[in-house]
Amino acid sequence: MPVKKIVFLAIFVLFSTLVFRMGSSGALGYDGACPALPEPAGETVTVGSVEQLWDAVNTAAPGTTILIMDGTYNLGSSGRYLWIDTPGLTLRSARGDREAVILDDDYSGSEIITVAASNVTIADLTLKRAGTHPIHVVSTNDGDTLNTMIYNVHILDPGQQAIKINPHAARIHYTDNGTVACSTIELTDAGRAKVLDINGSCYTGGVDGHWSRGWVIRDNVIKGFWCETGLSEHGVHFWTGSRDTLVERNTFIDNARAVGFGLGEADAGRTYGDNPCPSAQGHVGHYDGVIRNNFIFASRQELFVSQYGVDGGIAFAQACGSRALHNTIAFTNPPFAAIEWRFENSSVNLINNLTTHFLMDRGGSATLAGNLSLQPLSLFEDGAKGNLHLDPGATAAIDQAVAVASGLCDDDYDGQDRPMADASDIGADEYDDASGNTTSPVGGQAANDNESGGGTGGCFIEFARSP
Repeated sequence: MPVKKIVFLAIFVLFSTLVFRMGSSGALGYDGACPALPEPAGETVTVGSVEQLWDAVNTAAPGTTILIMDGTYNLGSSGRYLWIDTPGLTLRSARGDREAVILDDDYSGSEIITVAASNVTIADLTLKRAGTHPIHVVSTNDGDTLNTMIYNVHILDPGQQAIKINPHAARIHYTDNGTVACSTIELTDAGRAKVLDINGSCYTGGVDGHWSRGWVIRDNVIKGFWCETGLSEHGVHFWTGSRDTLVERNTFIDNARAVGFGLGEADAGRTYGDNPCPSAQGHVGHYDGVIRNNFIFASRQELFVSQYGVDGGIAFAQACGSRALHNTIAFTNPPFAAIEWRFENSSVNLINNLTTHFLMDRGGSATLAGNLSLQPLSLFEDGAKGNLHLDPGATAAIDQAVAVASGLCDDDYDGQDRPMADASDIGADEYDDASGNTTSPVGGQAANDNESGGGTGGCFIEFARSP
C-alpha cells in the first residue's frame, strides 16, 4: 500500500446540470444531465502503460489529474491494482472516450480501483473482469471518504458487485456523499457464468452500499444482474443503515432485483445521533431516501425461468421514511412484486408509480396515492421491447397523477417539465405530444449509453412518517 499523503488539497469537480431538450425529430439530445467533463485544472500527468499508471497513482500530489492514453491496460497480468489514497485525485481517459481506455483485470486479482480518500473522481473509463469489485469505495482508520464521483464509466462483468461502498472494519469513519452518474454497469452471459465460478453462488450486483449516507445514483443504465441459480443483489442497493440515498432517472434492464433500500429484518447497521426514525424498534435497513423517475424493465425469458426469476422492481425492507415517486416498472412476465415493502420498521411513501404488476404489502406501513398497477404493456410506446414512454392512448396514466405542490415534481425521466397547474402523468414519463415520445431507452441508451436522462428538478414529496 502506498505511503499516506499528509497534504490535503480537496479539488472536486462540480457538474452543472442543464435542462434536457429533445429536438423536433424526437431523437435523443441529452446535453444537460451528462455533459463532458471540463478540461482539467491544476497539475496533470499523462500515462500510457500499466507501470506509468501505477506509479502516477502512488506518487501524484493531491489535486492531480491523471490522464490515461487510449489502450487496454492489463492490470491482472501485471499483478497491479490501483489504491487511491490521495485526496482530490482524478483518474480519467485523455480524450474523454470511455470505450478507448480499458482497465482489464482478467479475473486475475481482486479490485481494479480502490478509493480510500475524499474528493476522488473516476471518469471516462471502461473497467472489466475484476476478480471482485471494479471500484471499491472505503473509509480508513484515518478518516471518512467523502464526495467520490464515478462518472461516465462503463463497468463490464464484475466478479462480485460492480461498485462496492462500505466503511472500514472499525466503522467509525464512513463513505458518504458520493455520486454514480451517466455510466453503464452490466453483467453479460459470459460474466454471469464467471460469477458462479468465482463465488460458488450468485454473489453479484450493480451498486452496493453499506453504512453510507447521501449517495446519488442517477442517469445510468444498469443491466443483466441475475443468475441461473441463486438470487443476485440489486442493480442499486443501499442497506445496513444507509441514509438519504437518491436513485433517479436510471434505466434498469433485465435484473432480478432493480432497486433496494434495506435487506433483512435484523442485520447490524449504522445509527445516527439525530435519531431520524424515533419510532423504530431495533434494526433500520435504510433511513429516508428517494427512488424517482426510473424506468425498470425485464423481458428476457432466461431470466424469468431462472431459479428465482424476477424478484421485483423496488423493494423496501426495514426502510423508514423512504419514498418511491413516479417510477415506471414493466415486465413481460410476472415478477414476485413490482414494488414491495416489508417488516415492522418500514414506513414508505409510494406516489404516482406506474406498474404492470402488483404492489405488495409484506408488513410495516405505506402511504399510497396516485399509483396505477396491473396495467398492460400497451400503455407504452413499445412495452414488449422496453420503450416505456407513454403511448398517446394511455389515458389511464396521462393527466391522472395526484397533484403535488409547485416545485416538488418539476420534471420526468427525460427532463421534460411536469405541469403543476394541471394533473401530470403517472409514471416516470410525462407524455409530450410535440416531442414524439418514441425513443426507446433500451435501444437508444444502449447505443450511446452515457445518454440516459436529463433535467434538474425531479419529484419530491414531503410526508409525515408513520408513527
